[in-house]
Amino acid sequence: MVPQLFINLAVKDVERTKTFFTNLGFQFNLEYSNENGLCMILNDNTCVMLLKEEFFQSFTNKPVSDAFKTTETLISPTLDTREAVDALVDKAVSLGAKEYNPPKDHGFMYFRVFEDLDGHQWEWSWLNMDYRPEN
Repeated sequence: MVPQLFINLAVKDVERTKTFFTNLGFQFNLEYSNENGLCMILNDNTCVMLLKEEFFQSFTNKPVSDAFKTTETLISPTLDTREAVDALVDKAVSLGAKEYNPPKDHGFMYFRVFEDLDGHQWEWSWLNMDYRPEN
């Protein structure tokens, strides 16, 4: 399987992005971060590369999406509790993010979505690992 995953997202302002995600409690791998981008650690095997738009553009021949106008991806990390989902999304909104949709509770899954400062949609969820569908 895949030993590591790097998700790449275009951002307008690297420092503003760093401040936002630092205030949400995320850390960065400084060996892979500079003025062109940040390597934000999600877990031991997954990072999000938050790359300055001009630098991001150098990796593709396609135009870079404006995440405020089109959806280029849905990023869907999980947290250990519903309360952790609520706390993270509430904090993100207090830091300038926009809650994208109302919370959704499907019993086995609870999630809330925020749009970060560059319009990327983060679907934070809690999964009930004890849930078993009825036959």
